[in-house]
Amino acid sequence: MRLRFTGMALAATLAVLALAGSAGAALIGIYRNGMETAGQRREPVKLSGERCGRGGSDHAFRVVVGKRTTECSYRTIVLGRDLEISATARLLADTPKRAREKAYLALTLRSGEGARYQLLAYPLQRKAQLRKTFTDDSVEYLRIAKNVRAIKGVDKANKLRLRAFNMTAGPDKGHCRILAYVGKVLVADFTDRAAGDLQGRASAFGVGATRKAKGTAASFDDVVIRVPNPS
Repeated sequence: MRLRFTGMALAATLAVLALAGSAGAALIGIYRNGMETAGQRREPVKLSGERCGRGGSDHAFRVVVGKRTTECSYRTIVLGRDLEISATARLLADTPKRAREKAYLALTLRSGEGARYQLLAYPLQRKAQLRKTFTDDSVEYLRIAKNVRAIKGVDKANKLRLRAFNMTAGPDKGHCRILAYVGKVLVADFTDRAAGDLQGRASAFGVGATRKAKGTAASFDDVVIRVPNPS
């Protein structure tokens, strides 16, 4: 089953659901892209990365990082403040050996003008990072998890999930609680009391490397967006 809202219907739905944002709320799936068709694989739009190659098979969206580029990120059609994004990501064997150790798979929320929240999973290092990037490209690492057995290596499926909901009650009302998972493992839980720094609303997935990223390749499928249940 493919859940999807588009155009004005999607925007209106998110506007209503944003009023009910809570990190502990039940979730509603509003969008799924299984990347099974050419039309579905055309939906993602490049969000960042100077030189990025894209392609696919009959079940996945493929990304290759080009020269003088550290990360290639593609946004979904869903824009919103309080979102959860999940995807199945693989670091592909086409990635040069020199890039594999530093390569990461990423999910992104609240992206705009260069600022964003990101979950990074490093398949060879089995490390996860939750980071906040600002409009001046400075980075704050909110949480780091090492020796995460749920993170799989080359050509293996990594089920990633990132949630950023503003709290609507309690002492943290108005602040953003961010949860990040690899498989069923919670790798980060952080409450950002300066969430207003990020005004963007784009949700995305991507691949990159901390150095020598050229040729780093990844595939993505089963991209799902969920929002808080207003009931």
